[in-house]
Amino acid sequence: MTVASMTGYAVASEATPIGTVTVEFRSVNSRFLDQNLRLHEDLRFADPIIREMLTKRIARGKVEVRASLIADENAEPATVNKAVLERLIAIQASILETVPDAKKLNVMNLMTMPGVLTSKRPDEDELAAKIRTVVDRALDAFTASRAREGEALARVLLNNCDQVEGVVKELQPKIPTILAHIGSKLQERLETALSNALTENSTLTKEEVSDRIRQEVTLYALRLDVEEEMNRLLTHVAEVRRILQKGGAVGRRLDFVVQEMNREANTLGSKAAAIDMTNAALQLKVIIEQMREQIQNLE
Repeated sequence: MTVASMTGYAVASEATPIGTVTVEFRSVNSRFLDQNLRLHEDLRFADPIIREMLTKRIARGKVEVRASLIADENAEPATVNKAVLERLIAIQASILETVPDAKKLNVMNLMTMPGVLTSKRPDEDELAAKIRTVVDRALDAFTASRAREGEALARVLLNNCDQVEGVVKELQPKIPTILAHIGSKLQERLETALSNALTENSTLTKEEVSDRIRQEVTLYALRLDVEEEMNRLLTHVAEVRRILQKGGAVGRRLDFVVQEMNREANTLGSKAAAIDMTNAALQLKVIIEQMREQIQNLE
């Protein structure tokens, strides 16, 4: 199963008993499935049909559907309903008696009045079947376009995963050296600062002070250790790959995972005690933000 973008476009046409019907689909990002149908007056009966078909194929996105109709030139011409026409003329005559200056209806006005022109109604089942056919073809092309873009986005995200792994794996072997250097400097400073405590009247021995210093250095090093954060980042990267591999509607799941990745990068930055750690945290945040932006486009 592939992943799909929420952005797509497709159009399809089909000959029907009332003329050529053209159905156009286009979509952009949305948290939910938001359907906006704009149908020709003679096609409004198909609104629930199109919505049902769309819901079965699309999970998320703001989808606009346009259905237009070009009447068949060879279709049987409309006929005049004389009873309705005569009633309109009688009403007009009554109005003109009261308002002599009122403008009379012309032929075009009369033709557009409801009920004046009537045409043979097509078989509704046959017309509905034709509508389903053209909508199904348009949906096939529409989902295919979303799938193509989704595949491209997935490749970008997988490349981002490689970048995150690269940053973490470059930093990991440096951490012991960084912590050892910081610990050595801290111990040296503490020994200098506490040297005055070793006076003749002090109750502390030199060994006790040294032991206390080692404890403080060890605790400080533990607070600076980012091994756990780096391991979680690698776990999250593996989860992103797994979700993309599984496919389907992955947007919300990936959004959650990337939020967790950003949390780990922030923690890494807050613990940074060396330029290498700071640079790594900044690189990770840039990459993760790029991932977040791409995920906003996925269904």
